[in-house]
Amino acid sequence: MTQPAKTAPEYKTAADRDAVEALLWDALRDSGTAWSLGSFGAIAEFMRDPDESVSALPDDRLGMATARGAIALRPHPDLRPVAYETAIASGWNHAVALCLPDEACAMNRRGVVTELGPDHEAARPEDRDGLLFDLGLDLLAIDACVRSRDPEVVDCLRAGAGQPLFAPGNPIGPRLVAMSPHRVFLARFGRIEVYAPIPPSGGTSPEGPHTHVLPKLLRSGRTHAATTPIPPGLVPCAALHPAHPYKDMQGQRIAFDAERLAAFQVLLRRWGDPALVAIKHGAEDHGDAVSSRHAQAVRRVVEAQARYLRGETVEAGPVDEEDEAADIHA
Repeated sequence: MTQPAKTAPEYKTAADRDAVEALLWDALRDSGTAWSLGSFGAIAEFMRDPDESVSALPDDRLGMATARGAIALRPHPDLRPVAYETAIASGWNHAVALCLPDEACAMNRRGVVTELGPDHEAARPEDRDGLLFDLGLDLLAIDACVRSRDPEVVDCLRAGAGQPLFAPGNPIGPRLVAMSPHRVFLARFGRIEVYAPIPPSGGTSPEGPHTHVLPKLLRSGRTHAATTPIPPGLVPCAALHPAHPYKDMQGQRIAFDAERLAAFQVLLRRWGDPALVAIKHGAEDHGDAVSSRHAQAVRRVVEAQARYLRGETVEAGPVDEEDEAADIHA
C-alpha cells in the first residue's frame, strides 16, 4: 500500500530534468547496471552482458533491445529518482528507485485478463503486430502484460480473457510457462520487455532479462517492500541497480570492490533522502523526518560496509527467497 498522502518533492527546473535524464543515460550506457520495472510481487528485470549485441530503439525513447529483452523509457516531467540502501542478512542491497507522485503514477488497474490489441509501442518494430494481453493483476502503477503472435498462444490467452489470471479453471495459468510469451511490463514513463523463456518454478533466477510474479506478495496490495525507504507521496515504478560491491547480477558472491561502493555513495548523496544520508554520516536527531525502522537500517548498512572496507570476512547467511524478492526491488 502507498504511504500517507503528502506533497512529494518536485523538480521544476530544466537543470533538474536534465540531471534525471543524464542519470538514465549514464545507467543505460553501463552494462553493469541492471533495471527493474514493477510492483511488490510482480516485476520485470532487464540486464545485458558487456559483449552482448545491442540494438538502438527506432524512436526517441531512451533504451535498447537485445535478443533477450528490451528497455524503453521516456522521461516523465514528474519522475523522481530516490537512491537508497537496505540492510539484509549478508550486508546490504542498493538501488535508485524511479518514482512518480501518487496522483501521477496510476495505470489501468484491470482485474481480469484483457486483450489490448497490437502492441504499437513495442521496442522492436518486428514485435508491433504481436497481440498484447493485460494479465489483470490490478496493480496501481504497473500494467503487467504478455504479448504473442503465435496463433495457439493467442487462442489460449483469449480463452482466459475476462477472468482473473489465477482463477480456478483459467487455462492461462497452467500453460503460461510452457507458452512463454513475451512479457511486457508498462509504467507511465516506459517499459521492460522480456523475450527469454519463463524458467520452471522453484529454480534459480535465470541470467539475463526475466520476470517474477509472486501471488503471495501480490495479495498484500503494497507498491513496495516496507524495507524500501520511499518518501511519502511517491510511488516507485521502476529502479536502476548499479553494480554491487560484493555480488553479481545473479546474487552470487564476488570479491569486494571498494570502487563500486564509492560510486554508489555519489548517487546516494545526489538522489538519496537527505535525512537518511545525514544519519549515515553521523547525524542522529531527525525527529519524525524518517521512520525509526529506516534509520536503524541505515546504521546496520554503515556497520556492514565498515566490515567490508576493513577486509573482514563476512559470511552470507541463508536468504529466504520471498524476503529477497520483497527487498531487492521497489
